[in-house]
Amino acid sequence: MSTYRVAEVQVANGPFEIAEREVPKPGPGHVRVRVEACGICHSDVFFISAGLPGVTFPLVVGHEIAGRIEEIGEGVHEGWTAGERVGVGWFGGSCHHCRPCRQGDFIVCENLMVPGWSYDGGFAESVIVPQDALARIPDGLSFTEAAPLGCAGVTVYNSLRRSSARPGDLVGVLGLGGLGHLGVQYAVAMGFETVVIARGGAKAELAEQLGAHHYIDSTAGSPSEALQALGGARAVLATAASSQATSAVIDGLLPRGELIVVGADMSSLDVTPTQLLIPGRVIRGHPSGTSQDVEDTMGFSALYGIRPMIETVPLDGVGDAYQRMLSGDARFRMVLTMS
Repeated sequence: MSTYRVAEVQVANGPFEIAEREVPKPGPGHVRVRVEACGICHSDVFFISAGLPGVTFPLVVGHEIAGRIEEIGEGVHEGWTAGERVGVGWFGGSCHHCRPCRQGDFIVCENLMVPGWSYDGGFAESVIVPQDALARIPDGLSFTEAAPLGCAGVTVYNSLRRSSARPGDLVGVLGLGGLGHLGVQYAVAMGFETVVIARGGAKAELAEQLGAHHYIDSTAGSPSEALQALGGARAVLATAASSQATSAVIDGLLPRGELIVVGADMSSLDVTPTQLLIPGRVIRGHPSGTSQDVEDTMGFSALYGIRPMIETVPLDGVGDAYQRMLSGDARFRMVLTMS
């Protein structure tokens, strides 16, 4: 029987080890995808550290997958064919029977499946996924460009298109890293007057290159006051994993403005009820997006020339690539390649 390679972790916080496994056949409703590229996401830390319930070892993480359908299981819809280019993101399938699923809100499925948590992920040459996790990759995107859009891309794209902001509105993007550099590109393409908020002036030039109309150095004064000096933000997309930095922009919102939190920090936000009640402001979290949302994100990206800034590393170099992601030195998404 043929084999494929995986990068697995044997114990919590253990090193990556390359192992060979027998190639399995996909079961009913599933397909086997030949992985061409897989992004490394900071959320992988939660699985590798066993910080979330249900993590079992040995563990193969990876939920920013791009590849080709290699084999189709029984009962898969005839619309999927072998050889198709597909992506699989954070949304790795849903149960179809919980209340959110019955209401059509699959991304908040109570039994949501995530590659690398619910089943083996994409740090591998092959992966088996349920058919509802598949998103078609448009011709305009390479595998390495498509992979990060399955989590990072869809998260910021979806949060902006579902916000209350409309073309011409002032929209802030807090943080200019793995999520923020994509958020800026989407915000500009959606017609928002886009302002980047980041620490120091070092990223001002990059913000301008990405199309931002304004840049606020959060260390030079109050970012909320700076936002209000620009007229106030209809929405701020908080991509920085810092509750302190996120809290500092709340008063920069317009009345009924919204703060959209996608940067994960375990500490509490510093906000008083009066900051929200009197001006009618809203703070909300935003999960990733379904496979259709991923497909929409990739289509929009191809149409408007939006691409993630990536560094590629072969599967054998996964350990160094993972550490580069953890250090914050990556610019801005690390992507594993399997060829």
